[in-house]
Order: sequence, then structure tokens, then C-alpha cells
Amino acid sequence: MSSLEVADPFALFDAWMKEAEKTEPNDANAVALATATPDAAPSVRMVLLKGVIPQPGPDGGFVIYTNMESRKGQELAANPRAALCFHWKSLRRQIRVEGPVVPVTEAEADAYFQSRARDSRIGAWASSQSRPLESRLELEKRIAQFAARYAIGPVPRPPYWTGQRVVAKRVEFWRDRPFRLHDRVVYTWDDTQWQTQRLYP
Repeated sequence: MSSLEVADPFALFDAWMKEAEKTEPNDANAVALATATPDAAPSVRMVLLKGVIPQPGPDGGFVIYTNMESRKGQELAANPRAALCFHWKSLRRQIRVEGPVVPVTEAEADAYFQSRARDSRIGAWASSQSRPLESRLELEKRIAQFAARYAIGPVPRPPYWTGQRVVAKRVEFWRDRPFRLHDRVVYTWDDTQWQTQRLYP
């Protein structure tokens, strides 16, 4: 699906993601997540997209997981709005998503957490994400501590670790064209349907 003239941005996103999975050397699902503090100071970092619920409105969107005590987690809790930017250099394409953020259900978070590698589940307990760390040795000691605590049986999900869903209110598709005369199409959800508009490059 190369045309930008489609009615559903989720269908176009899925087509582009599948192409990126074939051409990107690493992590086609890597995405820049932008958050902001209550006083509008922005911050951005790369995360991994872990799910897409392809329906418009409050029940759909793009899912990421994080430690909610981290900087991004605290910013999302205080100001539950975010923006995502996918950039696939191999395809010369970009997708931007903007909208409010809502938590996933406890069941969704539990299911995804248990799908992770055991060492990653241990790491979620061991890492006080975004807070000062005296040395690498300190982290390794904490990993050993929690590995011993959960040596037998399942590793439970930490209460501070969960998923957040960016509800797509605005989705922009960008495709490279010669002489910087790029293709840009934006989809805006008006609470009843998608409105589509081409933009100047």
C-alpha cells in the first residue's frame, strides 16, 4: 500500500510497518516518544512500540510500556499527552502520531510482562529507572538480589511497571520526494470520522 490516498490511517501504518520490518536493519518498531512536564518543558527519547489497536477513538492507539516512576512515566502521569515519531531511513518515510495517553488494563500489562524474557522481567525490578546510579556494580548487585528473590516460579509484574496507549487524534504520513518536494498527508479524528488533508512539504 504505497498510496497515501486511503481512508484509514491504521491500515496505512500497518502496511508501512510491514515494509519497514523487511528493510530496517534493527528495530523497525523503534519510535521517538515526546512527553512534556505540566509547565510544558518537552523531553524525547527512543522506545519500542509494543502494540497497535487499529481503531479510532478512545479505544484504539499505539502502546508502549515503561516504569511509571521513570522520567517519562512521571511526565505522562502529570501531563497525559504525547507524540510519537517513526522514522524509517531505509524507506525514507516518517509517521507522526499525536494524542492523549491512557493506561492499558492490568490484564494487558500482566500479559505483556509475562511475554518478556525472564532476565528482562528481573531487570524491571532491579532498575530504578532514570534515578542516579552510583556504579554499574550497584545495578549488578540489584539484579542478583532480585534474581535470587524470584529464582523459583513466575516473576510478577512490578506495580509501577505498565503500559500506556497513545490515542491517535492526529496522524501524519511523510514520504521523501526529490528536491524536498515531499508528500505529506495528515489524518485528524473529529470524534466521528477521519478527516484527511494534504500539506505543503
